[in-house]
Amino acid sequence: MSKHSKQLRRAGLTVALGLCLAGAAHAQSVTGNIYGSGEPGSTVTVQNLGTGLSRTVTVDKNGRYRAADLPNGNYKVTLQKNGEVVATRDSVQVIIASGTDVSFGAGGNVQNLDRVEVTAAAVPRVDVTQIDTRTVFTAEQINKIAVGRDIASIALLAPSVVSNSAYTANGNTVPSFGGAASSENAYYINGYPVTNPLTSIGFTTLPFDALAQQQTLTGGYGAEFGRATGGVVNVVTKRGSNEFHAGAYTYWSPESLRSDPKDLYFPNTGFYGDDNADPTKRTDGKLYQTRKKSQSWTQSSGIYASGPIVQDKLFFYANVELTKRQGEGVASTSQAAATTTNAWQEYEYEYPRWAAKIDWNITDNHLLELTGVSDVTKYYSDGYTYDYATGTPGNVQNAGTYNEDKARLYVGKYTGYLTDDLTISALYGTQKVDHSQSPWGYNPACPRTSSSATTRAPGIPAANYAGCWTAATVNVPGAYDETKGFRFDVNYRLGNHDLRAGLDNMEAESFTGSEYGGGFVWVYSRTNNPNAAIDASHGVGSPAAAGGLGNQGYYVRQQYYTQIAQVKTKQSAQYIEDRWQVTDNLLLQLGLRNETFKNYTSAGEVYVKQDNQWAPRLGAVWDVHGDSTLKLFANAGRYHLALPNNVAVRAASGSLYTMEYFTYTGVAADGTPTGLVNVPVDQSKGYTCPGKPNAISSNLECGDAPDPRTVAAVNLKSHYQDEYIIGMEQVLNSNLTWGAKFTYRDLKSAIDDTCTPALGGGCFIFNPGESNTFWQEQADGSFEQVTYSAAELNLPKLKRRYYALDLFLEGSIGEKFNGKINYTFSRNYGNTEGQLASDLDTGTGGQTDVSATQDWDLPQLMVGANGRLPNHRAHQIKAFGAYQISEEWRVGGSLLIDSGRPRSCTSFYPTADQGLYNGAYYHFCGLAGSGTAPGSAGYIPPSSDYAFSARGSKGDTPWNYTLNLSLAYTPLWADKKLTLQADVLNVLNRQEPTFYYSNYATDRVTPDQRYNQPLGYTAPRQVRLSARYDF
Repeated sequence: MSKHSKQLRRAGLTVALGLCLAGAAHAQSVTGNIYGSGEPGSTVTVQNLGTGLSRTVTVDKNGRYRAADLPNGNYKVTLQKNGEVVATRDSVQVIIASGTDVSFGAGGNVQNLDRVEVTAAAVPRVDVTQIDTRTVFTAEQINKIAVGRDIASIALLAPSVVSNSAYTANGNTVPSFGGAASSENAYYINGYPVTNPLTSIGFTTLPFDALAQQQTLTGGYGAEFGRATGGVVNVVTKRGSNEFHAGAYTYWSPESLRSDPKDLYFPNTGFYGDDNADPTKRTDGKLYQTRKKSQSWTQSSGIYASGPIVQDKLFFYANVELTKRQGEGVASTSQAAATTTNAWQEYEYEYPRWAAKIDWNITDNHLLELTGVSDVTKYYSDGYTYDYATGTPGNVQNAGTYNEDKARLYVGKYTGYLTDDLTISALYGTQKVDHSQSPWGYNPACPRTSSSATTRAPGIPAANYAGCWTAATVNVPGAYDETKGFRFDVNYRLGNHDLRAGLDNMEAESFTGSEYGGGFVWVYSRTNNPNAAIDASHGVGSPAAAGGLGNQGYYVRQQYYTQIAQVKTKQSAQYIEDRWQVTDNLLLQLGLRNETFKNYTSAGEVYVKQDNQWAPRLGAVWDVHGDSTLKLFANAGRYHLALPNNVAVRAASGSLYTMEYFTYTGVAADGTPTGLVNVPVDQSKGYTCPGKPNAISSNLECGDAPDPRTVAAVNLKSHYQDEYIIGMEQVLNSNLTWGAKFTYRDLKSAIDDTCTPALGGGCFIFNPGESNTFWQEQADGSFEQVTYSAAELNLPKLKRRYYALDLFLEGSIGEKFNGKINYTFSRNYGNTEGQLASDLDTGTGGQTDVSATQDWDLPQLMVGANGRLPNHRAHQIKAFGAYQISEEWRVGGSLLIDSGRPRSCTSFYPTADQGLYNGAYYHFCGLAGSGTAPGSAGYIPPSSDYAFSARGSKGDTPWNYTLNLSLAYTPLWADKKLTLQADVLNVLNRQEPTFYYSNYATDRVTPDQRYNQPLGYTAPRQVRLSARYDF
């Protein structure tokens, strides 16, 4: 043993917060391992200090031992020779999916070491068996640093994880991992997947105080798990022990200690200043939406208990928690408030949650775990009018809603230690999430209306445009998501080979749907040029051609949207993996995973089947000096991702999405336009629905379920990504460790939909950027397979690439301070974000049609799409730590700094090609003009500044700085059972724009009043006060 290694082993170093631990364990496992060296033939006994669980293994002929698949907790490790104890280690902490090295020497060098506190980081400082990249936090560590009390906030402390404000779940943003879309992550509770089965955006959560450990994987995990091309979050709940524990806690974030959020203002466009001829359009620099009147406060309280039911055999843990978040504020813009019935909202979120766990040590070799989790979200909202002139809300309720999402999760797991070398485990779980909605005063005879000050015709009372509607959309009654999953794993140690194999099956079903309140919506609009076609690409003529108020450019469209479906997915996988200790210094990980995905329509027919998806997972780690002070590691792998249920709801079911355009002469008191005259439509363009000659549907979604053969390309490949990582970690001294890691990710195949004219109408699920074969209906009603090359589809090659250099330094200073700092330089670029399109967010969230985004629909949409992607952040700095001032007082904190998100400018396409979407969706900036040939009727030239504008080429949002601090007091007079704590989040109250409105125009000739407007800001400073009593 080297002098350096010997010093480390004796020192009992203090744990560094968030240290990435591994060992001969696996990615999303809920157990950990203790391994090490000793004299061949001797025995090692590991005993859980909380439950009494005990296992004895024999040191093999090579001087190595391993106790695998241990429940997390603190252990005593004892080395025995000829029945006599020769060495012990106390308080060895087992971390989920990680290994802890407890070595006693070998070959006659066994020493009776002093008893030493061995915690997660202490032995060794560099884990020479770790191949993947992970960050693990325990509940104790989380409580010491100032951070949000939710799973996403903890995940954001890991390198390469960024916030994406376009998507939320459980009231928090859904993060992006390593340049992937927010839907490409996987989430687990006690080994069972709890990712949203409908959209893959978000996850089921639990009482935060029930969390024992959270593992965040950002790459390189083995063959045991898949179905993620972003990252993985693995949560393990607390469990009972032989000691009875109970407690109560409360957290309060009062409004009085919260800073005001920033108001939103119209940008200075240069078109809508005080010199504009139309007073309703003098908006430059004016107030868009007031947010300073917004108020909110949060209260979270819970109780827990744990302990033995039968000593050393049967244990329980239970937690019940209720979180309430209440608030009020202006929910409408200054222009729309006059016609908005819920311009002022008073709301309340309730999150009643519970978690329970039973652990039964049937014997020391046979364990059974049962977990139950309830995650309920209740949302109440009351709507009132709001007067921007006086700054006062109305006192008569006009709108409201009550929504409830109720999740129930049950998981059972058996673990059997059949021999020292053979372990098996089996897990089965089920989850059901029920969704309900009760709109206040909903009248199905009152359709929704939409207008603004600039789209309302003069002479018509603004109140008429408001209509009588109270619900924007109505969800189908009885909606639910349900999953069932089973996995079986075998772990066998054969000499220097740690062999693992298993099965992993999951089935998910969803019944879902929604439609516009009242069945459809009246959208009132206006164009600067009444003689210009509203949508020449789809054959919609000019407002003036239909007379009435159309002569002044005013028109209205009747828009229908309905989708209802009951859909299902089945996913299965088999894997095998060998962790081969080639030499004392070199470990190889050789894995292979095979996955099968099936997606079903509402009629129960398979519309996508993907099988024989082989995913190699290879890794190596080299203990350079053989003393755990310097390691080099590398891994390479392929990762597949299945289509969620949501794809079938719109693409493989009878969805309806149509628009019919009219001019009008007036508006009735219920919001219905009067004097309607159809704007002429050229049916020869091919975008009208059968029997509805004036109803336009760009994707021909006319309410009829498609033949399942025509939904997706034949032999559709799954979404998959290749990843390569190389890195090193080194001990600097007895207190500090540093490391560096380079990651490269390349998205090789994606799934999206295309409606390119080359396919002759309609939309298909396909693999972008490559040749695809489709079933196409022929004139005689038969179907034939037709293959199109990427060139024939007129679409570019798929590209999404991510590379990153991560550097970290962690450790302790003396015995009172410990922490970690991480710096990441990265680049995320290409022509697709992945399954989502968050850069389409105009203030209400990104596009949530997973794997059916607007990207790839048309060739014109991909012109200029190659550039810096929305999840690109060139620089990130993350730091966290804690300092124990005295036995009673402690301070902690976290710091998150990142460079801005790329900005873009989008407008209309230069030419009004047939089939183009009529919107500012294209990578051009400025006014496109009529898009027709010069000299033709109604020709309008583009603006002088109209030009090509590649994605992400308009600079970045400002850098974001978030400093969080905490102060805790644990008085000795209360026997350290009471903790009073104050956390200040965003201490500096830096509220920076997080994204901007990127649409330059509202139609081909009219600038958008909001282009370059900040749409969101960093959350303002808030103070969280807490008190807890544990005994």
